[in-house]
Amino acid sequence: MQVLPSTAIVLAVLVLLLARGPYRGLAILFAITPFGMMAAFNLPALGGLSILATDMVVMTFVALTLLRRDVGRDIATTLTRGSLALPLLALLLYAALATLYFPRVFAGATEVFSLSRDANAHGIVRVPLRPDTGNLAQLLRMSLVMAAFLCVAILVQRRPDPRALLTAMKIATGVHVGLGVIDILTNAAGLTALLEPIRTANYALTLGHRMAGLTRMIGGFPEASAFGYYSVGFLGFWLSYWLSERGDTTARTGGWSTGIWLALSAFVVVRSTSSSAYVGAAGFLLVFALIQMRGGTIRLNRATGWIVLLILASLPLVVIGGYAAYALVPGIGEFIDRSLLEKMATKSGVERMSWNAQALVNFLDTNMLGTGLGAVRGSNWLISTLATLGLPGTLLYLLFLWRLFTAPTGGLSPATARLVTAFKMGCLAFLMRALVVHGSANLLDLFFISAGAVQGLVLAAARAPVVRPGLPPGPRGAADTRAMLRSRGA
Repeated sequence: MQVLPSTAIVLAVLVLLLARGPYRGLAILFAITPFGMMAAFNLPALGGLSILATDMVVMTFVALTLLRRDVGRDIATTLTRGSLALPLLALLLYAALATLYFPRVFAGATEVFSLSRDANAHGIVRVPLRPDTGNLAQLLRMSLVMAAFLCVAILVQRRPDPRALLTAMKIATGVHVGLGVIDILTNAAGLTALLEPIRTANYALTLGHRMAGLTRMIGGFPEASAFGYYSVGFLGFWLSYWLSERGDTTARTGGWSTGIWLALSAFVVVRSTSSSAYVGAAGFLLVFALIQMRGGTIRLNRATGWIVLLILASLPLVVIGGYAAYALVPGIGEFIDRSLLEKMATKSGVERMSWNAQALVNFLDTNMLGTGLGAVRGSNWLISTLATLGLPGTLLYLLFLWRLFTAPTGGLSPATARLVTAFKMGCLAFLMRALVVHGSANLLDLFFISAGAVQGLVLAAARAPVVRPGLPPGPRGAADTRAMLRSRGA
């Protein structure tokens, strides 16, 4: 085991989590997610495998949750028929089977693109399918994020506090944006060594790369693409929450303070200079608009409606202005070419498409059963899932996603409904970005933590009465939610 400069930082975070406990430690769980390259320690004997700070925090958080009183009853409640957790549990069991056995069953039957474990300098190599330490590493990561989902769902359904969850998202967003800004400032000042204690994982670091004269923002991650993935997720959450809060006359802030978090999220998406983040964000905005046009849950007041109308009306002018800038300003034209228009023709684009093509071959060569987690390197979430988890695992995953995005919000208090919808839209933004570029089936920790919050809030509403503004306390709100759950088989 290799002790690192970040080991002491991780130990301090774990001590703080132990002192605060799982309920107050939710904010710590959210806040640690942007540190995507901070390792607790490395394991040279296992090909340089890094145990990340997020791994250690999640393991500690899970242990604290499972030691709570009556946790068995809470797990049984979370695993009720029709819940999100059931297909997720089935998916984890299939993933374990596929990862532990299929690389041996199909060994040599197909060639895969995989990360070389012999030396990092070799990067992605094409080799015959075989068991590898990457299989266990990816299975561990998938198990941890699903355990985080379960524990967040348990804790939230015990103490459904929308304000605490919203605060946790603000902290996570602030940490993510702060790390991005510090990254740019330290690069400009030649002080990149200041962030070395949080960049200790055994990943290839793309530090100081530039695109059209701009230094790429990577924050706490090894590359701009990974930083952009989280940025798009935060954008989806805060856009939904801002619009719903603006449309709620009972909200105290009227959405203006939330608009600051939305602006910060939009800033880091743009400043990441990640083409996958741009395309993912555009795809999310399109789907989000279609959802609202088909009777979405967000109700806009007159002022916000005018704002949205003006934005839509100005789109032709934005397109014309963008085209003029592209044609007349060399720097802007170069940036658009490199980040979007010519991306697929670059060496990186061609390489990623070859990964996807081979991943589909792996899917067919394994009789649509998959190669197991960590065996295949893809460049698209759906293709990577098909290649590693096969058709059975992909169908279970899609069932989980369907139940997540159709989780009922009827009968919830206005504050809870806004938060549930925002978490769902954040998960949708993550998914849209992953459908552009994502190397594995794992949608990462913040996605599953957000999904766990949705599950916990919905279950809490089904078990307890909801007090509505202007109405006396009573079981009607909870009964409405329970009826919706029963209609889906819950």
